[in-house]
Order: sequence, then C-alpha cells, then structure tokens
Amino acid sequence: MDDAIVLYPGPGIGHVVSMIELGKLILRRYSHRFSIIILLSTGPFDTPPTTSYIDHISQTNPSISFDRFPYLSVDTSSSTCNIVAVFSEFFRLSASNVLHALQQLSKTSTVRAFIIDYFCASALPVARDLGIPTYHFLTTGAAVVAAVLYFPTIHKQYESSNKSFKDMPTTFLHFPGLPPLQATRVLEPWLNRDDPAYDDMLYFSELLPKSDGLLINTFHDLEPIAVKTIREGTCVPNGQTPPVYCIGPLIADTGEDESNIAGSVARHGCLSWLDTQPSQSVVFLCFGSNGTFSPAQVKEIANGLERSGKRFLWVVKNPPSNDKSKQIAVTADVDLDALMPEGFLERTKDRGMVAVVAGVPMVAWPLYAEQHMNKAALVEVMKMDIGVEQRDEDMFVSGAEVERRVRELMECEEGRELRERSRKTREMALAAWKDGVHPPLPLPNWLMSGVKIDWNVSESSLLLSF
Repeated sequence: MDDAIVLYPGPGIGHVVSMIELGKLILRRYSHRFSIIILLSTGPFDTPPTTSYIDHISQTNPSISFDRFPYLSVDTSSSTCNIVAVFSEFFRLSASNVLHALQQLSKTSTVRAFIIDYFCASALPVARDLGIPTYHFLTTGAAVVAAVLYFPTIHKQYESSNKSFKDMPTTFLHFPGLPPLQATRVLEPWLNRDDPAYDDMLYFSELLPKSDGLLINTFHDLEPIAVKTIREGTCVPNGQTPPVYCIGPLIADTGEDESNIAGSVARHGCLSWLDTQPSQSVVFLCFGSNGTFSPAQVKEIANGLERSGKRFLWVVKNPPSNDKSKQIAVTADVDLDALMPEGFLERTKDRGMVAVVAGVPMVAWPLYAEQHMNKAALVEVMKMDIGVEQRDEDMFVSGAEVERRVRELMECEEGRELRERSRKTREMALAAWKDGVHPPLPLPNWLMSGVKIDWNVSESSLLLSF
C-alpha cells in the first residue's frame, strides 16, 4: 500500500494555509514518497477565500488531496463565551468524522503519521486508539508553545484563588523561557476562568505532551532559549515532553497565499510602489488575519504615521464586527475615505500607501491570540522588537505613541541596533535553510525504512518579517 501522511488543520485560512505549506514541504524534501491527505471539517467558519484557495491547491498540487467532512452546524452567536469554545465544540463534534476518515484511509494506504492543529486536540485520542503516530503542528513560535505547555502548572498555582486572570492586573505570571507576564496579557481564552474556553485551552495544553512529537513553525537560531527550555522538559514538570522539531519558517508560495486565493499571480500594486522606495525606508503595518481596529484607533494610527514623516505601507481592514458569528467571516470592501482622517490619503500620497489586502524590523503591537506573549518574547528575550504602550483597560494606542515608536524604529540608535539584529537573524535562517546546520534530532518513528527525514531543515521561503 502507498504511504500517506494525514493532516488536520484548525479553523480559519491562516491555519489551513500553514498546514498545506507543511504538506508541500514534506513532498518537496522527500521527492513525493508520501501522499498528503488533508482532512477538512466544514461548517460556519468556512469562507469563499478559503474554498477558492483549497480548490486552487487541488488543481496545482496533485499529490495533495482533500477529504471534506459533511457540513457541521454549531451555534456561533453566543455573546458569553470566547470563540475558542465554539471551535472546540465544533472539532469535538467532528471526532466521529475523523475516526471514519482514518479507518477508510487505512484500508488503502499505510498512514505513517497524523499531524493535527492545536485546536484539533480532540482528534488525538481517536488516532492513538487506531495505533497511528500523531503529532501536533503549532503555527506559533516556540516561546508561546513553552507557555502553552506550562499552562496546566500555572492553572494549579492559582486554582485555589478562584480568581480570573482578567481580574489580576497586578499579578505577573512566570512561564519558563519568558519574562514575567502581566496576568491580564495572557492568551485571551485564559483570561476568564468561568468561560468554557478556559477549560478547553487547559484540555488542549494537557494533550500536547501526549502526542508523538511537536512540530513548531520556528527555527532554532531564532528562539534558542525557548527551544532549549521545551526540550529540557521544564515546561512539563510532572510528565514527559515529546520530541520537538523546528520546521519553520513556513511561508505560502507566491501566488498561493491568501491574497492570491483565486490562483492569480498578478503582482499587487503595493509591491511595485515598494520597489521605488529607498532601501529600509518604509514602515510596514500589518496585524494578522484577524487584526482589526475601531474607527477611532484607525484614525490615531493615521495621525501618528502622518506626524512621523516616515514612508509607510499599511494594510487596513474593516473595523471588527460585534457579531461573534462573523468574527472570521469575509469583510466587505473597506471605505478608506470614511475610516481615515479627512485629507489623510491626499496629504500622504507621496510617501505612504494604504493597501486593502487580506526581512523588516518590527514594532510589536499585540491585538489577539498569542500576540501579547509574542511581544514579550520579541521585545525582552530576542531583542528584535520595540513595543508600543497600550492602555490597560482597552489596549488603545494613541497617535503620539505611534509617532514616537515609528521614529524610534527609524531614527534612533535602538532602532539601528534592532535592524542589525534582524539582518543577522535573517542570515542565520538563510544559512540553516541552505546548509542544514541544525544538529540532528531523533527521527519520527513512522518513517519508511531507509528514508531519513530531518524536520529541522526547512525548504520553505525565507520571507521573514525582519
């Protein structure tokens, strides 16, 4: 029978793209020795861009196939719980579909590995019962993985207090490999102990060490402290830590990312504009697939950018919807004239571009998911970011703060040093990618005889955000 690797991505196009890129990496490096089968749970989180992207991958990558589950409906309208609780319920209900799919695939293929997203943890016991080696793929960096692994320990430390982290602004939590983190700045689903999402995240964290390995979208030289901390077992003090494989950075191929989901490889106008600007002169503002701001915050950013006098490229999306059922839906066209301060686009047209689209130094502006932890790691451990100051009550950032941090990044000595560190890190990543300089690790036990797979060498693009 053919050898297959089965992948199971989480919700949203960001998770789907990352998992597909992992599949393409396996195919490229090992000369298509394996077929890649991707399980897709279909439901209210699906969007036209995701569907178009998957259709494009199917047409252009014959070694990757998709097994779409029947549509599953869940209630996404709840205003009392975090969206993670909805995701968790959705994937719990999908467990029977996972079982059926793996059983059917095992009749025609030898399933060498089952690789699951963090949010698909409920599929782990299903695959283990079938004797299929199961690995977690984590799209975030090693620092956040370390914190997630340690979360059950943090939970036990504060369990007797019966207080939620959102109500503990003066408390600082101590995660291995990270600087002390204000309790109100942890992952959003951890904030409210009474939210079902809290228990779901605890469950996810408790299952991570039970997998056969952790595949992390990072490379060792980028996060040596965090990787070492995980591998030494510090993050799972009362249990075993599975092998850790640094496989990043994984970046979507040109023409196959979420801004080209229809398969068009036409070059976006903002890239042509960027080519005409002096080297290292442009500040790039992009806040992730769910990075949206209130109209008031958008105007503050615009004011800060204008007063800074610096060139900029800014990816703008519509303000967030109050409807939880639309949190990951496709937004309508952005009305820039209504969002921006009056006259802003005209006054900045010669030095700035606002792009409406789904290695530079960075200013860390955390908004959602694990971004506050990323900020702590990037600013205080890796020394590769300059952090912005946010109001505690609503995370609002003033225009004056935007101006100050942009100027600091582009004009001051600290910004120059940051740019130099970013450049050196990019060179290390390129060297690791080309030469395979990472030390060898124990290989996954599902490999075919005579096939060597080194998860530590990435063939993906090195479009690092430095």
